[in-house]
Amino acid sequence: MSAPWQKARDYMKTKEFRDYITSTHFWGPVASGGLPLAAVNDMKSSPDVISGRMTTAFLLYPMVFMRFAYRVQPRNLLMMASHGTNVVVQSVQASRYLIYHHGGGSAAEATAADANAATVATDAAAATTTIDTHSL
Repeated sequence: MSAPWQKARDYMKTKEFRDYITSTHFWGPVASGGLPLAAVNDMKSSPDVISGRMTTAFLLYPMVFMRFAYRVQPRNLLMMASHGTNVVVQSVQASRYLIYHHGGGSAAEATAADANAATVATDAAAATTTIDTHSL
């Protein structure tokens, strides 16, 4: 088990590894990795705040540059993986947007909110009646 760790440590001491760490082939994907992280974080918020235009742009951009990352020599597989992750999470955001705005999600949410408000009003009236009977 120690042989793979020793090999990895030895590789990290090489000039080739130092050149990779200080290149745009490494720092480009690291910087680009913030987009998928932000999209994953946005999945917790309501779909009414999703911008359809920005989601489309954030979906098309990585699709184009995934091909570029594969075709450039030497291949930048880290960048391709970063863009692939972004395509996946932006696709989820796009589906949330489409369901909410074009699939009846906002209408269903409004109906549920109205039903919830009616239930709260009925419960409040029942609680008031119960309080009044106990105070007598």
